[in-house]
Amino acid sequence: MPPKRALRALAERRQGLILPGAFNALSARVIESLGYPAVYLTGAGLSNMALGLPDLGFVGLSELAEHTARLRDAVELPLMVDADTGFGNALNVRHAVRVLERCGADAIQIEDQVAPKRCGHFSGQEVIPLDEAVAKIRAAVDARRDPDLMVVARTDAAASLGFEAAVERAQRFAEAGADLLFVEALTRSDDIARLPTLVDKPLLINLVLGGKTPLQRADALGAQGYSFVLYANAALQSALLVMRRALGALQAEGLLAEDPERVAPFLERQALVGKPAWDALAERYATGGA
Repeated sequence: MPPKRALRALAERRQGLILPGAFNALSARVIESLGYPAVYLTGAGLSNMALGLPDLGFVGLSELAEHTARLRDAVELPLMVDADTGFGNALNVRHAVRVLERCGADAIQIEDQVAPKRCGHFSGQEVIPLDEAVAKIRAAVDARRDPDLMVVARTDAAASLGFEAAVERAQRFAEAGADLLFVEALTRSDDIARLPTLVDKPLLINLVLGGKTPLQRADALGAQGYSFVLYANAALQSALLVMRRALGALQAEGLLAEDPERVAPFLERQALVGKPAWDALAERYATGGA
């Protein structure tokens, strides 16, 4: 099944599938190797790991497009891409969707924050007027070439306007043609449970380690009606921990052996980047084989 259609099918199952976030091509390969059904290119992770900057709207469309293409080349999984606010107004959203679809995105997420955006689990978010936000979702829907490309509509209104306003926005986004709804940074378990009863579209929930949304098991969220349980930056946070441990040990001891508790084995790294396949190709071309 083509990845866009596969992602739609996963969304319609509403079984609380875990959707890990990747911040580069190698982290996407790790996610694929573990058997996850899809991967999410995280804007926060990209800003943190590629630029060394917080999630405050520093990543531009060209950078995001380049990384989308890199992930598309690296993995066969359906790929959901975090496009923040769409880089401007409805016309900019239309352009962004065209660019990211060409680069291999199977789903594109657009949010309703005032630009420059902020991580949904920071404080101080502001959202644009509802009619403007709806127009941006309509533009995203109209822009796609492949009707199976999913438009993911995110609202950050709960933090500043409250739960009911966030639900209204999600409903309006659904009417505008969004395929998957994302109400960010819900803080009450009761609201998390109520949301699937109030909107008639597949839902994504974002669980941020250290963030505002209370953590729940993925199967419990699936039973409530959520399609995807996003862990956008779990891989990033775990990578930071292991890097600090390994490099701290090297600094303290003056030597770092290939200890599986501290570093991945050399051969595992080569396997993840496909070195055996590249070696086979080199031999084929060197010998003129078919």
